[in-house]
Amino acid sequence: MLTRRHLLTATAAALAAPLGARRLWAASTLTLGEVQIDTLSDGNLVLPGNFILGGMPQEEMQAIVAKYGLPTDQLTPPCNVTLLRDGTNTVLFDVGAGPDFQPSAGKLMEALDALGLTVEDITHVLFTHGHPDHLWGLLDEFDEPVFPNAEHMIGQAEFDYWTDPGTVVSIGEARTTFAVGAARRLEAIAETVRLLADGEEAVPGVTARLTPGHTPGHLAFEIAGPTPAMVLGDCIGNHHVAFERPEWPSGSDQDPDLAAATRVALFDRLASEGHAIIGYHLPEGGIGRVERAEKGYRYSAGA
Repeated sequence: MLTRRHLLTATAAALAAPLGARRLWAASTLTLGEVQIDTLSDGNLVLPGNFILGGMPQEEMQAIVAKYGLPTDQLTPPCNVTLLRDGTNTVLFDVGAGPDFQPSAGKLMEALDALGLTVEDITHVLFTHGHPDHLWGLLDEFDEPVFPNAEHMIGQAEFDYWTDPGTVVSIGEARTTFAVGAARRLEAIAETVRLLADGEEAVPGVTARLTPGHTPGHLAFEIAGPTPAMVLGDCIGNHHVAFERPEWPSGSDQDPDLAAATRVALFDRLASEGHAIIGYHLPEGGIGRVERAEKGYRYSAGA
């Protein structure tokens, strides 16, 4: 059963954010049998439009984005951290940006508090990938893991990429800080982190799925249930051009061509099999479904 709920509406500070971006502490809920999934707001990003939209056919891109009432010079995508509770495990998928990335993000602790949860309650942390808005909330001000009782997991390929000393040289100047920040955080848990392979069960009922391109070892996580669901991370990064033209390369992806091929295949599967989806940067809490459109696909929030 898929339901919608709003625990706490945007604060005055959130309303004052760029372009009026709104933050909902716990935006939506999905129930899969005995499993409850909530999306928790880590705030939002503030990005130059070209970071995502650059390199696309500009005239057609402008028309698509305009349909959604969005500008193309600056985008403020939400950041939805997924929380899964099955009665035994309390699992976070990604940990948000923490305090060191952008002032509009890093709000996960407030969202957990709104649900009456503490950092000690989290039993597992599963990372989709190593970008700042997903990973940089890992450590506290003393460089200790924020979630002290949690087992941390990330894809083997993703861990190897970010901890490779050559990555900071090869990744490109625009993402150098991404590489430095990821390496520092992953090295702090290197002795205890569990490294996942494609198709491996991370916790009961949750399976890692390799979805590369946005980063080399990006993982999505498939959750079993009466209606299966998939935590997407950034393999599907927005609700407009990514859905309508999944074959277009995006500037936000580290390997744009591979990411586009991943999107094309994933959309076909998600639409055919009727999975619920949980998207990190999708609107209204990020829980919804993929529907086929006359050309491409459309995002149906909460459907």
